[in-house]
Amino acid sequence: MSLGYAEKLSVIEDVGKVGMAEFFDPPHLLLEKMEQLARLIGKSKHLVVFTGAGISTSCGIPDFRGPKGIWTLQRKGKALPEASLPFHRARPSATHMALVDLEKAGILKFVISQNVDGLHLRSGLPRDKLSELHGNSFMEKCPSCGLEYVRDFEVETIGLKETSRRCCHVACGAKLRDTVLDWEDALPLKEMNLAEKHCRMADLVLCLGTSLQITPACNLPLKCLRGGGKIVIVNLQKTPKDKKASLVIRGLVDKVIAGVIGHLHLRIPPFIRIDLFQTFLTQVLSSDKRYINWNLRIASVHGQRAPLSFIKHVEVLFPDRQDLKSALLHKQPFVLKRRCMRNTEPFEVILKINFTDGCQCPFIQIKVSVNFKVSRKCLTYDKDALIQKLRETVVQDSQCGQYRVVDMKANSSPMSDVTTYAVVTSLTTYDKLCTVSNALASDGEVRIKDESDVTTWKTSNQQIRKRKRRVGR
Repeated sequence: MSLGYAEKLSVIEDVGKVGMAEFFDPPHLLLEKMEQLARLIGKSKHLVVFTGAGISTSCGIPDFRGPKGIWTLQRKGKALPEASLPFHRARPSATHMALVDLEKAGILKFVISQNVDGLHLRSGLPRDKLSELHGNSFMEKCPSCGLEYVRDFEVETIGLKETSRRCCHVACGAKLRDTVLDWEDALPLKEMNLAEKHCRMADLVLCLGTSLQITPACNLPLKCLRGGGKIVIVNLQKTPKDKKASLVIRGLVDKVIAGVIGHLHLRIPPFIRIDLFQTFLTQVLSSDKRYINWNLRIASVHGQRAPLSFIKHVEVLFPDRQDLKSALLHKQPFVLKRRCMRNTEPFEVILKINFTDGCQCPFIQIKVSVNFKVSRKCLTYDKDALIQKLRETVVQDSQCGQYRVVDMKANSSPMSDVTTYAVVTSLTTYDKLCTVSNALASDGEVRIKDESDVTTWKTSNQQIRKRKRRVGR
């Protein structure tokens, strides 16, 4: 979880057991259990997965109760662990991405998460297949109309408080609230009802990386038992629900799930992160009508008050205009102001967008055309289709740093052009699933690779149909 999130929580004395010992099944037993879990999943008609902080530790996000967990270290009076990446740049683990493939194959029906890191949504899991019981650090919600806004930056508050932004719905405009619970906050009714519904329907509830201590969430998996369902727990620490489980696996979650995915003849897809930003080119005629005062602003798609969390600074170059001085925009908001003669010929501006730590490409360069003589027209873009095309291109080329214009609008007062760019800032692939014996022989979690072997993950429509036929048997 985010260290910032832990610091924002209200102080309470009893946070449950911490510093719990970790146990590992011997390799031969782990192999047997992985095969058994794969068989259970293969036979399941309604698989539900219940996740905790343990599925995100391989993403560089510390847990709470483990030997090096946040609360464990706090109780011992030790310094808190450092996250290996900024929280907003954390990338989904092999487990997160495996769940995406299980859902696409029609095997996984629903995910219940106690995490607030937003990695399930970021991985590509559909929102209607997910209950986030404790909220999402990257989501705001309108209390009036119910619209949800997923951000690329961490929302500044927790405890369902008002934020600095408003709902964009024309008929609404209410102040938004964060979605992350503090200790005294009740679980969201909608999320809880969906979680209960799917647990009652489940013939298999798979608990991954959770100590199953926080009530009432920890009792949800038990609801499958009344209908004859089974519980499987994959966790390094013992849990209060172990005796209720049909199978308990003591192993690293990524390693276990990688082995299971291999048994099911599926593949873990790559994670492709696409971030959006906008450029605003605005022009105003001077009072004497001889000059055009213009400015170029690089901004977030989430509103003027929203930070651009993934951009460090912007270099502005004028290759064809010696009279215009280059600039370095190192402080948000990124705004360049210039003045030109009214009859100025069209020219190009080059923007070198430098990304923050955690992005897997250092920068991109884009060209912005400046033309004061041509009247602007709104163009029609299919944003979702263009972003999907960008994803497909990235899979083929195995490179991040690619970008595409996905929207362009023109405003008349003041005269301005607004262009929206989509850029691939991270591309993460996961080692090809080896034999289970090779996975067991390794001494760590499934390794994450950057921008390599992405082309090994290609699933044809025929393979997808075969998967769905297997599920239907």
